Amino acid sequence: MSDRQFWLGFSLVPEIGPKRLALLLNAFGSLEQAWHASESALHRAGLDPQPTANLLRTRAKIDLQAELDKITRAGAQLVTLVDESYPPLLKQIPDAPVILYVRGSLLPEDKRALAIVGTRKATTYGKDVAGLLAGQLAERGITVISGMAHGIDAAAHRAALEAGGRTIAVMGCGIDQVYPRDHGELARRISEQGAVISEFPLGARPEAHHFPRRNRVISGMSLGVLVVEAPEQSGAIITTSYAAEQGREVFAVPGSIFSAVSGGTNRLIQDGAKLVLTVEDILSELNLAHEVAQTRVTAERIAPANPIEASIIDCLSAEPLHIDDLVRQTGLPIATVSSTLTVLELKGLARMVGHMQYNLVYSR
Repeated sequence: MSDRQFWLGFSLVPEIGPKRLALLLNAFGSLEQAWHASESALHRAGLDPQPTANLLRTRAKIDLQAELDKITRAGAQLVTLVDESYPPLLKQIPDAPVILYVRGSLLPEDKRALAIVGTRKATTYGKDVAGLLAGQLAERGITVISGMAHGIDAAAHRAALEAGGRTIAVMGCGIDQVYPRDHGELARRISEQGAVISEFPLGARPEAHHFPRRNRVISGMSLGVLVVEAPEQSGAIITTSYAAEQGREVFAVPGSIFSAVSGGTNRLIQDGAKLVLTVEDILSELNLAHEVAQTRVTAERIAPANPIEASIIDCLSAEPLHIDDLVRQTGLPIATVSSTLTVLELKGLARMVGHMQYNLVYSR
């Protein structure tokens, strides 16, 4: 079996996310060994009883190859946390999805992305503003990210498409579902000119508790979040809460004080969100927002867990280094170096940038 199958398997186990995967990789050296480990070995590795029980139950009933085949038949691909195409900004958040189901393509230029969100019950003013700003951002090479809902989301996606730019829709259901149902054609166009993505498994319905998790991915993939029309209690405001926690910039378009759908956006401005009147108001902040995000991640980098990780990190820099050179410099067995590099990728400390070549995500 390929590692991809085991990434998929662990993603389907409740209560096992990036931190526990790193724990298992440190203990067993590979996801395959961790997947097949005995209950006692899992306990010795430090996995708590409930996640252990979840793993044993899940692996007893799942056929990993059959699950991969279903994804292929759905016209999607699997992107894991250590793949080069995994969105780099999303990898920085504490609870990053272990895998993403993707229809379309995720490209390096998508790191220059802005989320545009707002109410489903948008006014003509709101849809016009969202479309204007999304189109102008797309023309300038900024990827527009939203949730493909009615109202502001759809207006932003369509404007980015019409401008010939890239746009990404983050779903609160399985990638094989279309929600809302009448957005099938929009989903098709987005997947051809960007990507439709989800962290939820195939067949997952658009349930209410999925959408807050979806919203943290929207903000996590973006340099900032722009809100165009949103009531004070709404999913768009929840997205800005995630954005603030993730160190992202928050933007808001002012609206009428008499409009219920502008209550949230006006309140955001009162609370310190960047007021947006033109696209330049956004662009002038993006470089600053990007630098803040990079600085924060550099400062909060995960420390090496053991001397082996430390010795490999000491050899890495911003320049690519072949795994054979790492073996020579550290004097460690290639199997140890390979498994440790996987752990460091999972932690966001290292990445593969070519065939068996690695560098630090951020040089020290």
